[in-house]
Amino acid sequence: MLTSVSCGRGVSRQSNMKSVTDVLRHKGATHVWSVSPTDTVFSAIATMAQREVGALTVMQNDKLVGIVSERDYTRKVILRDRSSKETHVSEIMTYDVIEVAPHDQIADCVKLMKDHHIRHLPVLDAGKVVGMLSLRDLFSEIIDEQADTIDQLQHYIRGEV
Repeated sequence: MLTSVSCGRGVSRQSNMKSVTDVLRHKGATHVWSVSPTDTVFSAIATMAQREVGALTVMQNDKLVGIVSERDYTRKVILRDRSSKETHVSEIMTYDVIEVAPHDQIADCVKLMKDHHIRHLPVLDAGKVVGMLSLRDLFSEIIDEQADTIDQLQHYIRGEV
C-alpha cells in the first residue's frame, strides 16, 4: 500500500523555503533507479552499489509498488541468515511507501522522514516517479541555504548591501 503524504499540507512556511523540485534540480538526478519485486535481493544490492544509492524504488508495470533499501537488506536478509541470491525483493521490500510531491517543502519532508524513521522518499508527480530524495540530499540543501543566509547577514552587518 502506498501512502501519499503532502508534507507541506497545512503548514505555513516562508515563501523563500526551497521545495523538493529545488533539491532535485540541485542534485541533478534525472533518473530514478528501480528493481522489480521478482528480482533477487542480490541483484538489487548490486544495483545500489553500482549506482551508489542506498535505496531503490520497486516498480511493477510502471507503477510504484514499494521501496527496498540497504537497511531492509541488513535487517531482513543478513541478520536472518537468508541468501540474497535466493530471496526476492518482494520478500523484504517496504510496501507502505511514504511519498512526496515536487511542490512540498524541504523542512516538512525532513520532519516526515524523522516522524516515520525513514531515510528515502520517492517523489511522485501525477502518479509518476520523478525522483528520489535521501536524508543526505535534504540536509545538504538546508546546510547550503543556511550558509547563504549567514553570508548575506555578514554582508548586511558590514554594510556591504
